[in-house]
Amino acid sequence: MTDLRAGGQGEYPLGGRVAVVSGGSSGIGAATVRRLAAAGATVVVGYGAGRERAETLVAELPGTGHRALALPMEDSQALNAAAAEVERRFGRADVLVNSAGTTKAVPHADLDAMDDASFDRILITNVRGPFATIRAFAPLLRRGGDSVIVNVSSLSGSTGLGSSIAYCASKAALDTMGLSLARVLGPEIRVLGVSPAAVNTDFVPGRTRAAVEKQAASTPLRTVAEPDDVALAILSAITHLRLSTGTNLVVDGGRHL
Repeated sequence: MTDLRAGGQGEYPLGGRVAVVSGGSSGIGAATVRRLAAAGATVVVGYGAGRERAETLVAELPGTGHRALALPMEDSQALNAAAAEVERRFGRADVLVNSAGTTKAVPHADLDAMDDASFDRILITNVRGPFATIRAFAPLLRRGGDSVIVNVSSLSGSTGLGSSIAYCASKAALDTMGLSLARVLGPEIRVLGVSPAAVNTDFVPGRTRAAVEKQAASTPLRTVAEPDDVALAILSAITHLRLSTGTNLVVDGGRHL
């Protein structure tokens, strides 16, 4: 039977909803956690190695019921267990933000420096991990009938410029995966991507604020992107892009121009 929904759905309210954020203990993920909690969501702060950071963040959030939960991108069995724990504790999941990621700074021309182990780690964390997380939480998200997934990607996925060739490849794969998932998960679940350029975090090893400022100076808006700038874009994708799915929101100050 065709599911024809009424138009004009309006803003997506976050009060009473449960949002799961992988990589939620630092950087863009932590900023997103703060924005979601401020908007009324109960937030599950997913972490890999940052359990202490995640628990500290949970204690600082407005509202009640938030919790830290291990979401290791390399362990699909643990991700399945995490989804089962969310179901047991909350009985629902309405929002999933895939913010966990990794990279290694390797000059693109130095092919030998990008060893197999590093390449595999980047692909597992940035591609297989988000897929496995979506796979684990899809039943809960579908059950709600009006859910949303946001994958935190990168401008590197479309430009091929970034910290390493493997990182660029992983984000391109994440974007294409989002297209495929949007087709099969609708109408119950929207799937969106948010692609920033350089953000003022310590995500890229060795990258200084001066390097981020230099990149920002070459863009039309000439503004350094902070984690909260990206978090606001993620929040807007969740709450306001009600008729968008399978698309990517670029947050780069115009660097792609």
